Amino acid sequence: MRGLAPFWIDPRDTDYTFPDISLALDEPDGLLSVGGDLSPGRLLAAYRHGIFPWYNHSQPILWWSPNPRAVLFPHKLHVSRSLRKTLRQQHFKITTDTAFGEVIKACSTPRDDANSGTWITEEMQQAYRHLFELGHAHSVECWLDGKLIGGLYGVGIGKVFFGESMFSRARDASKVAFVLWVRQLEQWGYALVDCQVHSAHLESLGAETIDREHFRQLLDHWCPQAGRTGRWTILNPEP
Repeated sequence: MRGLAPFWIDPRDTDYTFPDISLALDEPDGLLSVGGDLSPGRLLAAYRHGIFPWYNHSQPILWWSPNPRAVLFPHKLHVSRSLRKTLRQQHFKITTDTAFGEVIKACSTPRDDANSGTWITEEMQQAYRHLFELGHAHSVECWLDGKLIGGLYGVGIGKVFFGESMFSRARDASKVAFVLWVRQLEQWGYALVDCQVHSAHLESLGAETIDREHFRQLLDHWCPQAGRTGRWTILNPEP
């Protein structure tokens, strides 16, 4: 059965159903489905079941469910000594849900590495802006002297935050935003941050990998829990 993936999704399907994630191809990186659309209902259904879109402008919509999955349990957040020093200096101002459009635009700007961010197409940006307007997508902003220098965005369902992308225009800017955000999520009782795929950067902050079935079990437990709705405000971004 694994060899049948990827499965085609008819964009006219309004039930927003996806194949079981166990059918995703391990190579490349858990490709599960092709097609569909980026409507709020389909995006939320995808995240709820451990699936996310990732494609570039020359491709159809591709849906993925990697195995293993990179996650961060908020209580396992790791802050290095040097980053703790940066946090204590409090040079940066951190806000949430105040500049979503600017953050996702910045995340879409190509960078000089393998994960250039060019996959965040204009279509993707519009779709997540819509999710933001509906209160499901959220951004974290890092400011210095009134200028946006870093941040991240993602989707919240229940007690799970699904991280999508981050950017930085100054040393440690995105790390500071991420650390203070994870601390805030822990205060709110959030149990899991989805990091999608492993990277050394995320591992340095405490992310780990778990198998896809374990990830599914965590989503089944924590996504139905009551989370925060509407615009989010960081309450106590202590260093």
